[in-house]
Amino acid sequence: MTRNAWRKSSRSGSNGQCVEVRDRRTQVDVRDSKAPAAGMLCFDAAAWDAFVSGIKTDCRHP
Repeated sequence: MTRNAWRKSSRSGSNGQCVEVRDRRTQVDVRDSKAPAAGMLCFDAAAWDAFVSGIKTDCRHP
């Protein structure tokens, strides 16, 4: 992921229900792409990595 640049989720469709993520090295920010000024959630990079890893694992084991 490019550092300090907003990136839309690869799972987002064309219906406008999108999530954007920004990697800021020690922190990862997440926001709603249709309302970027509404704020964002901020996660410690290690917590974000654990979250993403957990999702990938759960998706393989329905």
